[in-house]
Amino acid sequence: MTSSRVALLVHHERPEAAEVARRLERWLAERGHQVVLPAEDARAAGLGGLAVAEAALTDEPLDLAVSLGGDGTMLRTVGLVAEAGTPVLGVNVGQLGYLTEVEPGEAIEAVEKVLAGDHGIEERMLVAVRVDAETELGPVPHAALNEVVLEKTPMGHTVRIGVHIDGDFWTTYAADGLIVASPTGSTAYSFSARGPILDPDLRALVLTPVSPHMLFDRSMVLSPDIEVRLEVLGHRPATLSIDGHNVGLLHEGDAVVCTASPSRARLVSFGPRDFHRILKNKFGLADR
Repeated sequence: MTSSRVALLVHHERPEAAEVARRLERWLAERGHQVVLPAEDARAAGLGGLAVAEAALTDEPLDLAVSLGGDGTMLRTVGLVAEAGTPVLGVNVGQLGYLTEVEPGEAIEAVEKVLAGDHGIEERMLVAVRVDAETELGPVPHAALNEVVLEKTPMGHTVRIGVHIDGDFWTTYAADGLIVASPTGSTAYSFSARGPILDPDLRALVLTPVSPHMLFDRSMVLSPDIEVRLEVLGHRPATLSIDGHNVGLLHEGDAVVCTASPSRARLVSFGPRDFHRILKNKFGLADR
């Protein structure tokens, strides 16, 4: 049997996720596979001896990453391994998720199938992110599975954000914020801001204003091949977040540039994923 290298990523505040991680680790180790976890995940799961630096997770080839949590854990996992082309298996430890594939009781069987090649791969578009800023920021993710958000600070007022599309000035938004979402992210924050729902198989960028203080308040669905530049105008800073990760504050003249990433998220699937059924379940829509 060929040995595989498998990463486990664990929701830090859900004991069931830690329990499933320990169960999976025992099963994999008994079969000669190598298991690694980012340092904080290893502490949360009580598997400190298997910890590696988060930035070094894909320094060696990684055959599979298993996300144990909800959609937030899936976003973090994809952000860490997508550029390496690692497939991600989502185990739903929590509420109904859009991105997770199996339930905790199915985790070992699902991993066994993946390592045997008995699975499919669903590819999802990522939003490539580049920050043009003088400001000192924390680590900036290179891509987002859901969305890039530039918005007012928690206690702040409306921000002014200038938008350029493929180098041409579009308009200035006075709003609580602006969202650049992928089709996958169209059901996340963009949806809450009254943006459209896109089928996740599509390739597009969705530009959605958050509580705009202006006559033009519509979302726009844009070609994935263009660049969308969001620039902070005026003296009020704006908070940049990428897939729910707070990157830091951007100030006047700072900008974030978004387009479709050449990399794609590779999500493990076991048969066709019924996106419309998931939507119906999520929103309690009746069959008749």
